[in-house]
Amino acid sequence: MVGQGKRIHTSHASEVKLSRRMGRNRVALFIVSLLVGASILPTAAGAEASFRAVKVKDKVYVEAEALEKVAGGKGTYDSKSNTYQYKPNDIPTIVEKVSPSVVSIIGRQIDAEDDSDNWLSHGTGVVVRKDGWIVTNAHVILALQKPVVVTPEGKSYPVSKWFADEESDIALIKINAQNMKPATFVRPNPTLKVGEGVVALGTPVSFTLRNSATFGIISGIDRAVDSSYKLIQTDAAINPGNSGGPLVNMHGEVIGINTLKFAAVGIENMGFAIPSDTVNLIVQHFFKYSKVKRASIGVELEESWAAYVGLPTDVPIKVTNVVSAQAKKAGITEGDVLYAINGKPVKTLVDVHEALKSFLPGQQVKLTMQSKGNLVAKMVVLSEAVKPAVKDKSVDADK
Repeated sequence: MVGQGKRIHTSHASEVKLSRRMGRNRVALFIVSLLVGASILPTAAGAEASFRAVKVKDKVYVEAEALEKVAGGKGTYDSKSNTYQYKPNDIPTIVEKVSPSVVSIIGRQIDAEDDSDNWLSHGTGVVVRKDGWIVTNAHVILALQKPVVVTPEGKSYPVSKWFADEESDIALIKINAQNMKPATFVRPNPTLKVGEGVVALGTPVSFTLRNSATFGIISGIDRAVDSSYKLIQTDAAINPGNSGGPLVNMHGEVIGINTLKFAAVGIENMGFAIPSDTVNLIVQHFFKYSKVKRASIGVELEESWAAYVGLPTDVPIKVTNVVSAQAKKAGITEGDVLYAINGKPVKTLVDVHEALKSFLPGQQVKLTMQSKGNLVAKMVVLSEAVKPAVKDKSVDADK
């Protein structure tokens, strides 16, 4: 099925490791003192914006409300002095805004070697509904026995129910709490730009470091790194325990959920987050279907070597096996090559997953393909991915 294409790691992978480790209590700490000699002025998302304005005697006046909406921050107008005091969002303001929506998750490791209390792991989560629904990483919740959520106020709640999708690394958990503060997620399909300021929040390394914040920039977008979907790259420090925490823009909006980092000697500040549109889509599936109904073309695909290593390429994706009855009925055969899905070019397996993620099994898409030397369009009814991509569970407190 689409999504089952295997990627073989090169010998370099033995030197560079992708780390999705949660915080564990058995961690060696190396403390380095850094001297910082520069001030940082974070910029709001988007370098250009249009404002409604009025020109009076060679001076241009813009609406204050529009400025606040685009640039972030807050302003107040003093009618007595006819002045407008504007305060842009700074990092402390953003942290203060988002922190009430960030929780810590802790539990005993499933792979614990003994019954001592030393085998604990933890991660981070983000409140999405005020009645106790929280989003985190699948690898966080799947690694824990008797998981417990600790709120910013220090209250503890056992997890009563959860859903987890390993393919996207997104999980949705429930605690019996009310009046929680949901985080604000960025609008659908945001325009992210490399260089934008971002803040990562979470519980790195030790559970005593709850509510930690780090600042950085968006280092890259549309990254294909050990994931079925595209990721956001950031140089904001993301460490074990930050998994499941938010990456937020300078408006205090969640743009992604932190998921992994590169970890190796000589490599620094290479973290990755799952974009908010993917997070929201998976969460919506959990709420509506109690699982992820992942659509598939019904074939096995193979991307080119160039696509695998990240080189620019026009080599199309090749069909290596036709699995579903719908794909066979559409006339897809082994050896066909795939150029586009509903007019959207696809050159990698990640491109295919991205093109299909908003569709459901049973819906129809148009494939632009080359078959037997001819460029053709084939309509195919999507099937449901065979590989179980979701686990759901009501937690038994005795287990």
